[in-house]
Amino acid sequence: MGKVVLVTGVARQLGGRFVRRVQREPDVERVIGVDAVPPAHHLGGADFLRADIRHPRIARVLAEHGVDTVVHMDVNGTPLGKRGSRASVKETNVIGTMQLLGACQKTPSVKRLVVKSSTNVYGSAPRDPAIFTETTPPKSLPSGGFAKDVVEVEGYVRGFARRRPDVAVCVLRFANILGPCADSPLAEYFALPVLPTVLGFDPRLQFVHEDDVIEVLRIASGEPRRGTLNSGTFNVAGDGVLLLSQAARRLGRPTLPFFLPTVTWVGSALRSVGVTDFSPEQIRLLTHGRVVRTTQMRETLGFDPRYTTAGAFEDYARSRGPGLLPPETLARTVDRIAAALPAGRGQK
Repeated sequence: MGKVVLVTGVARQLGGRFVRRVQREPDVERVIGVDAVPPAHHLGGADFLRADIRHPRIARVLAEHGVDTVVHMDVNGTPLGKRGSRASVKETNVIGTMQLLGACQKTPSVKRLVVKSSTNVYGSAPRDPAIFTETTPPKSLPSGGFAKDVVEVEGYVRGFARRRPDVAVCVLRFANILGPCADSPLAEYFALPVLPTVLGFDPRLQFVHEDDVIEVLRIASGEPRRGTLNSGTFNVAGDGVLLLSQAARRLGRPTLPFFLPTVTWVGSALRSVGVTDFSPEQIRLLTHGRVVRTTQMRETLGFDPRYTTAGAFEDYARSRGPGLLPPETLARTVDRIAAALPAGRGQK
């Protein structure tokens, strides 16, 4: 009998891609995709079950199908589609993870758990170290947004690992995911025709390509290769860094600098034009940046990304098309952002 793999969050493109990929593994007999809404894309030969992981029914799904491997991908910074909200995303991230882990704890057949996390767990602060390792504590814990979600998610995962030491647990802390189908908060930010920035700051950023995300999830969900270990916590990012100014130039996007105290108002304006997670933590990232060390990813997990940080960004930029927009489009966007600012506090 081969493995039975359950994957959450399959209505998103990334989840769907992983489902289609993991089916090709020779030791996988069956793949079950779970989400609260049906996916708009094909899942290959996988079974789809419409189930909300925030509800206790997920425990019956694990037990009835004899699931032995759970890949939890339903941890996201943006809602699925235009009708979602930040509140529903947070509930799925935090409450959904709690329910899923509770179900895994009760299911003896579960032997491996893989969790899609984020380097947002480190936060972004002015006195942060130049490079975070997996054991570096943040200077200050994130107080809101997606960053706070992943802190809570990882706390629940650590509790689960203590209660079920027989389960191999792998937490993958991804840098900002980019690629043609990326739907991360930073991908939304870079899709804006004009990029608001913090005056006087040019943060260092790291990216990981969505193709590399699929591959490292495949490695984490299978049996470890000889000389590697796929249990534990791993930073996952492409080699190198990009400054925000470099990213803007490569996109062909103009930047609009604001004084730091004004950026909160800019965040409100961005939410009004569809950027749903422009939280204080997102603003901190665009102020102070974040860089992580990936030694454990290479030496312990045995994964070498195909794309560098610059390569991942280049592929994302190519999928978005040229950034030189008509003047009226730029003016309309700037006017919408400026209209949300208090009187007398415009850009410099």
